Amino acid sequence: MTRIINNCKLWAVIMAVVCLSAPCRGGDTIRYTLAACRTMALEKGSTSRSSKEMMRAAELNRKAALAAAFPKLSANGAYSWNSEKMHLLANETAFDFGTAGVAADGKPYFNWSQETPLSRLATDLEGTHLQQHILDLQSDAGQKIAQAYQQVYNTMTVDLTHVAVAQVGVTQPIYTGGRLTQVYQIAKATEHIASIEADTKHDEVIAKVDEAYWRVVSVEQKRRLAGNYYNLLCKLESDVSELMQEGLATQSDLLKVRTKRGEAEVKKLQAENGLVLSRMALAQLCGLPLDAVFTLDESGLDETTLATDTIDATTAAANRKELQLVEEAENIARSNAKLMAAGLQPNIVASAGYVYTNPYATNGIRNDWHGQGFFTAGVVVNVPIAHADDILRYKAAKHTANAAAMKVDETKEMLTLQITQANQKLMESQQKIAVARLTCSNADEVLRMAQESFASGMISTSELMQAQTAWMAAATDLLDAETEAKVNETRLRQYTKGL
Repeated sequence: MTRIINNCKLWAVIMAVVCLSAPCRGGDTIRYTLAACRTMALEKGSTSRSSKEMMRAAELNRKAALAAAFPKLSANGAYSWNSEKMHLLANETAFDFGTAGVAADGKPYFNWSQETPLSRLATDLEGTHLQQHILDLQSDAGQKIAQAYQQVYNTMTVDLTHVAVAQVGVTQPIYTGGRLTQVYQIAKATEHIASIEADTKHDEVIAKVDEAYWRVVSVEQKRRLAGNYYNLLCKLESDVSELMQEGLATQSDLLKVRTKRGEAEVKKLQAENGLVLSRMALAQLCGLPLDAVFTLDESGLDETTLATDTIDATTAAANRKELQLVEEAENIARSNAKLMAAGLQPNIVASAGYVYTNPYATNGIRNDWHGQGFFTAGVVVNVPIAHADDILRYKAAKHTANAAAMKVDETKEMLTLQITQANQKLMESQQKIAVARLTCSNADEVLRMAQESFASGMISTSELMQAQTAWMAAATDLLDAETEAKVNETRLRQYTKGL
């Protein structure tokens, strides 16, 4: 029984110094610190890379919104081939004195009307020598009229076989009712949101790693505790067997010890399985293979930052990323309302450019590719008068902005409550630790006294096993309380970041 007492004392010493281990590499097993696990988790996944891409996209969108207020230079060109020419004058035109035209073969013609005085005179002089003279006069005059008509017809024919247009111009918005300003403000708020979301994901990764890390540390210590408890029962079983042979113990005592030892073996197996699963969860967060073999730096499990009743939850809530997100959402809603209002304001845009065309009409209509370009400049003003849809959209945007403002107030209250609860949970965890440490100390003393009493034959085997079970439960409760405190400390630190 003296050996049992010495083993218990040795176990107490081991539990006291187990958290003093320093990071090291032993054989093929690597020991990771909490900082190393955080770094691996942050570098591991696509979360940080995607956040950087979103931040870059938001930055470029903000710059694009700013660039929209500056002049825009553009160039345009067009070319077409046509099989027909454009004739501004008909190929046949009727006048009061006759009809002039151009035939399909390009020859001109003119037909005198029978109602003209000259035609009637020729009719009246039919059969006389003057009739032929009048007809010759009509023929010469008609030929000249036809030729003149042909010249006008050809002059008013536009060659559209090759048509080309080129234009270089610049446009500059002068007044848009504040539309460009609000678009820039929205893009700026979106960029800030992308930055906040990246920081939020960073904090969430750290919080998850911390919880998984301390869970592994706790389960590892529970596994060792279960192993030592199992060894104590194995030693007790051996001692009871010897006492039974000497007639100082009964078969019933031995069966009770064996039953307890079986239960301890199951607990030991459960602790080992829990350790495997906890390590796999931490490995997955850190980007390590699920079957990676490693140990952790266990120092610090019993060191928890004290909570305080005087923490300013309102100030802490004001620094929270969640509140900044809803505040930026409110800013976007306000800017969107102003953007809708800008749609009801006049718009003024100035433009200038240089245009070249072929055919060109600076001095008649020509198509010889020697056309002269010309400059243009102007101002366009658009004044909305009756736009019922824009008015309704503006009113809807104002209500949306009001709802976003209410969301900000609700979020402030929720975050203040969350921080207060987290602080209270940490205080409760520290009280649990204090009680658990006292209970563990009492259990150590009770176990020591029970072992001495059993060695001297003053108590039964059942009483000793009760003391061992109480010692095991007290040590387990202490580990649970310390782990809970570390998790609550991590959460409170995340909630009060920036204080």
